[in-house]
Amino acid sequence: MNFQPTEPFVPAPGLRGAHAQTIYASLVRPTRVPPLRRERRDLPDGDFVDLDTFDGPKGAPHVVVLHGLEGSSQAGYVTEVLRGAAKRGWGATAINFRSCSGEPNRLARAYHSGDTADTLLVMADVCERITGPMLAVGFSLGANVLCRLLEETGDQAPVVAAASISAPYDLDACCRKLDGGSGYHWLYRERFLRTLKSKARAKLQRFPGAFDGTRMEAARTIRGYDDVVTGPLHGFRDAEHYYREASSGPRLADIRRPTLLLSSADDPMLEAPVIPHSARDNPFLSVVLTEQGGHVGFVAGRVHRPYFWAEAQALAFFERVLAR
Repeated sequence: MNFQPTEPFVPAPGLRGAHAQTIYASLVRPTRVPPLRRERRDLPDGDFVDLDTFDGPKGAPHVVVLHGLEGSSQAGYVTEVLRGAAKRGWGATAINFRSCSGEPNRLARAYHSGDTADTLLVMADVCERITGPMLAVGFSLGANVLCRLLEETGDQAPVVAAASISAPYDLDACCRKLDGGSGYHWLYRERFLRTLKSKARAKLQRFPGAFDGTRMEAARTIRGYDDVVTGPLHGFRDAEHYYREASSGPRLADIRRPTLLLSSADDPMLEAPVIPHSARDNPFLSVVLTEQGGHVGFVAGRVHRPYFWAEAQALAFFERVLAR
């Protein structure tokens, strides 16, 4: 399927830079949501994930939404999809990855960029209670998780279509970009490390010896943190092993569901090519690469009245697939 956007992306006046798009979008997206119910899904290993969900009428499509690094179901890009689904009469479920719902998870481990098992269980639950087609959209880290899930399940994927927005298809390159810069890159890096380290400290209090706390505190880069915390906690030797196994880019040829890959060439958190060139060889993939838009930005319209283009295109893509 070769999806063409319903309209070109034109940055809102005054927001033409990558950092302006990225930061403004993270600050101004409204977070109001349709009426939601909080559900807890207990997991086979004794842990849990929390979901925020609402149902559509019988036979309506249902959208599963995956958030980014240190995000949650309350992130503005998630709530934008929830509102769009409700407006169309669809149902939706926003997943909070382990430790991201506002309550610490039960185990020492948490979540990572290649962790598909929890999402697959949630999707299986959703499939059991809905009568219409299931769709999925992921943002940033959640987009990589979604692509890995589609790659692993192939022809058996539980969704009829998916959308990946600003995915870090090459995790090693993403960390190289985030860790190598100053200025805004320092800001992004410190923002992530602040919340990651705060959770890690709480983990050590509950699970002494789970990882090296001194090395964790000394880490000044995402790679350094992943080397001592994320990798070992989730069964990887180190950050390099984690990035190699979790990156979705090398396996995009395995996807067998119509999937939109939407990114901006000026994404400040990703190295070029932000979408692997090989993606265009898979007929199930629709590649939309804009010149501008930042990372999970894509703010169109006006500064005082923004229009969030990427979320709108993801929903339009789903409508196109369903119509076929």
